[in-house]
Amino acid sequence: MKWSASVIEIDPPRSMPALLAIVAGFVDACTFVGLYGLFVAQLTGSYVLAGTTLISPSWPQATVFLAAPMFFAAGMAATFVATLARANGLPALACTLALETALIAAFTATMIRGAPFPQTPPVAAFVAAMLGLSAMGVQSALVRLLLRGVGSTNVMTTNTTQIAIEAAQTLLTSALARSGDPEMVRAHAAALSRLAKSAQLPFAFFAGTMAGALGYAFGGPLVLALPTTIVAALTSWAVRIEKRADGQA
Repeated sequence: MKWSASVIEIDPPRSMPALLAIVAGFVDACTFVGLYGLFVAQLTGSYVLAGTTLISPSWPQATVFLAAPMFFAAGMAATFVATLARANGLPALACTLALETALIAAFTATMIRGAPFPQTPPVAAFVAAMLGLSAMGVQSALVRLLLRGVGSTNVMTTNTTQIAIEAAQTLLTSALARSGDPEMVRAHAAALSRLAKSAQLPFAFFAGTMAGALGYAFGGPLVLALPTTIVAALTSWAVRIEKRADGQA
């Protein structure tokens, strides 16, 4: 076995980050609607729930206090899987996406079996919450670890800030590029490219939240088969693309 602590980033197709953002938004909307207002795709909401649980209880304290550790552990698990896969000559991205697929599938099955949940969260709701947090923790880590130049598909605060910066830079370089300075023309083209690349993530996430909310309202937890299928399809794609890359190496 060739041990290495490093992994290789890939340049994903343009649609892949958007699809993962749709998955995160879809799952987050479904847990918000079906799991007592819980957010699993990003931890800001979980930190707020944990911080306010003493004066505004919603979930049992065990759930809100375990949310961050579970997300953290899932990020570590994704890193271990990617690193060990790479060390053993396996496709790191495909293996990590397979882990996410398994977690989302288990989350979906638990939601289908337990929903609609009663007013007081039962054990099944706790299990579903931990599985959802784990799946999104894996996705958050694999994007940062394995996809070159891709912003977060889970957290839109940072993405929106980055888009604001890039929008301002695009406007500034546009004004300067009118002078015909080749350097400014190149800078404007680069800023415009970065803006287009970053802007897709919040739109995709928002589209996912709308689809997830509407889907869950009319179809219940069965609609969670959609994000499961998307991640499974991305896993299959990653197997093919990484095998092709290894063959060309």
